[in-house]
Amino acid sequence: MNLKKLALLALIGLLAGLYIHFDLGQYLSLQSLKNQQAAIEAFRASNPLLSVAGYFVVYVIVTALSFPGAALLTLAGGAIFGLLWGTVIVSFASTIGATLAFLMSRFLLRDWVSKRFGQRLAAIDEGVRREGGFYLFTLRLVPAFPFFLVNLLLGLTVMKTWTYFWVSQLGMLAGTVVYVNAGTQLAKLESLSGILSPGLLGSFILLGIFPLIARKLVEIVRVNKVFANWKKPARFDRNVVVIGGGSAGLVTAYIAAAVKAKVTLVEKHKLGGDCLNTGCVPSKALIRSAKFLSHVSRSQEFGIASANAGFAFSDVMERVQSVIKTIEPHDSAERYTGLGVDVVQGSAKILSPWEVDITRDDGSTQRLTTRSIVIATGARPFVPPIPGIEEVGYLTSDNVWNLRELPRRLVVLGGGPIGSELTQAFARLGAKVTQVEMAPRIMIREDPEISELVAKRFRAEGIEVLLNHRAKQFIVENGEKILIAEYEGQDVRIPFDAVLVAVGRAANLKGFGLEELGIPTGRTVDTNAFLQTNFPNIYAAGDVAGPFQFTHTAAHQAWYVAVNALFDPFKKFKADYTVIPWATFVEPEVARVGLNELEAKEKGIPYEVTTYGIDDLDRAIADSEAHGLLKVLTVPGKDKILGVTIVGEHAGDLIAEYVLAMKHGIGLNKILGTIHIYPTLAEANKYVAGNWKKAHAPQGLLAWVERFHAWRRG
Repeated sequence: MNLKKLALLALIGLLAGLYIHFDLGQYLSLQSLKNQQAAIEAFRASNPLLSVAGYFVVYVIVTALSFPGAALLTLAGGAIFGLLWGTVIVSFASTIGATLAFLMSRFLLRDWVSKRFGQRLAAIDEGVRREGGFYLFTLRLVPAFPFFLVNLLLGLTVMKTWTYFWVSQLGMLAGTVVYVNAGTQLAKLESLSGILSPGLLGSFILLGIFPLIARKLVEIVRVNKVFANWKKPARFDRNVVVIGGGSAGLVTAYIAAAVKAKVTLVEKHKLGGDCLNTGCVPSKALIRSAKFLSHVSRSQEFGIASANAGFAFSDVMERVQSVIKTIEPHDSAERYTGLGVDVVQGSAKILSPWEVDITRDDGSTQRLTTRSIVIATGARPFVPPIPGIEEVGYLTSDNVWNLRELPRRLVVLGGGPIGSELTQAFARLGAKVTQVEMAPRIMIREDPEISELVAKRFRAEGIEVLLNHRAKQFIVENGEKILIAEYEGQDVRIPFDAVLVAVGRAANLKGFGLEELGIPTGRTVDTNAFLQTNFPNIYAAGDVAGPFQFTHTAAHQAWYVAVNALFDPFKKFKADYTVIPWATFVEPEVARVGLNELEAKEKGIPYEVTTYGIDDLDRAIADSEAHGLLKVLTVPGKDKILGVTIVGEHAGDLIAEYVLAMKHGIGLNKILGTIHIYPTLAEANKYVAGNWKKAHAPQGLLAWVERFHAWRRG
């Protein structure tokens, strides 16, 4: 703690000590005030300016230090100065005192609270940024809530001082008038409870409810303004129209049909979206074939002297298509039609907040009216405008599945999850792969040692990993394709036969009416916490909405948009992103939920780290997969889990136990006390909890227990 804080604490302690020592509270009782009323009024009459100044200073000090007696001082203001001047003086003195208390709380406690409760405080701060002034005004109107707590608690948030001052000034005015007016009738008052009679308290509560009603009215006006230029249909053909048949769209339509709503799902390309057709499913099928080949090359590790696998790359790619076709019925039009969804193959365009034009694949058109619309149009691979890229031609995660001949030399642009997964898969299938990443690490969102584990494995498998290399230009020279990349100010020439671009994805925002309606977009569709656009009956979910571009997150959002679209204004829910897991299916596999060290440091959240090396795990040793680690972040001194990273075989499966634990507040102690089957990889989850327990063993108690056992031995 710095000297300024110590000095302030000493001053507060001194003033509090004087208050107690001289029993100053006796002067702040109703009876004392009534007894001294004549003397006080006489002093004010002979010393008007000094009376105002002295009263003002005392009121500010009492309020700033949260001493009891502010209510009595307010009464005194009415008794001494009358209704008008009493209200003016008390209003400013109380607001200044409250603001000083607010600032002292921030100065003394904000840093400590931020370090200890950083994640929770961040969520509160976000709410304060959005609607803090409104809620402060509501609290100030209701004197039943202790004002000193309002001062101290809001001082811990990011609320601006000026906002706090003027909202407090305005919000406390009604209560100040009531108390000051009561003070003018001081001789008739027998107790403070007389001021807060049931009727008066009821009036205050009505005042407190009024801002909520006003806010609802403002919301109605805002909505009416948004819809002002549009004619609402008298009836609707559908409860909801969903544009896009990927994960978000399919789940939204499924839920709507399950609760017997009338729903139309429109898909322009293939049902199942990117995940089924060009993303999760084909990539995992390819990775599985490539992993089998890696095991063949490692045959001696399994006691097999030699092993060979003859294969054709085209057969591997045909297997990928076969896997897609096998899973395809899960997302088919026939299945969803059977569930009660009106499935349309074609393109959709939003004409108004309640109308959608549909052009079917056969050329026929249909216009539907609908209460709600859900935008679930997904995303596509982003292709950076690098000079020459169009001339050399390029692959993306959309069209790489059309390959039937393995590129001899493949350049992969990008070190994120997609680029890393395909880099390793193609290398194991026999291509000479060069991965080019402009950042200092691949998988930049993971902690440095995690990225290094993957990069080390890549290099061991013959992959050339070029970091800090920025792609500048593509050229064709003497019939050979060349990438020119900049590294430390120098040009590096990288010859190749094919280039795979995997530098991120861009939301599909064009062609279905967003611009015409004036729905704001940036990198994604702008939505609020309920996943609503500026039109409250138009929602967005999945990759087109962000902030995460995972299939499981899209399905998670779909529940919120379906329920909100069907049941608002009666009930709606804010989307919850507190526990979002993900995995990158390289080898070693990387899975994560919650915070890692990078994010904890960025957000200023204190943490402890506990690790367990999978090289020590019996099942991993038996499987010749004894590599990787578990890394758990916990609240300092507690077993509450802030985040987990797992690197190793089946990390994406093992992380599920921690997703459940974080979602339902289960700590490491309970994981340690849970039976895990032997021998399994899942035992690693228990062992890392054991490592945490060892680090937090009660050494003092153990010393006494040791003496106890020695005593029993005699």
